[in-house]
Amino acid sequence: MKDKICFHLDEQVDPQIALQLGSRGIDVTTTITAGLRTASDESQLDFIRQQKRVNFTHDRDFLIIASQTNEHPGIIYSKQRTRSLGEIIEGLMLIYQVYSPEEMVGRVEYL
Repeated sequence: MKDKICFHLDEQVDPQIALQLGSRGIDVTTTITAGLRTASDESQLDFIRQQKRVNFTHDRDFLIIASQTNEHPGIIYSKQRTRSLGEIIEGLMLIYQVYSPEEMVGRVEYL
């Protein structure tokens, strides 16, 4: 069992965020690195479930999915263009430092 959160960044998320998290030693995948570009939300959800990765997204569809099931490893949502890259990275770092993967299961956090 992992004791630290692993992230997955959705397709709309700036790739610079993945680079910054990775440079801080955080395990992070992106839609592109996972080979999921243009994949359906259901495929993305299957991936994060299998990999036990908390999904960071700007896609409100994941909020709808989360309202229908809590069987996911966690979703972090930020409305696009409402936060700077620095604010997003700080928010994700805080979640990484405060929550365990088990505490994120079924949870939705907003940045």
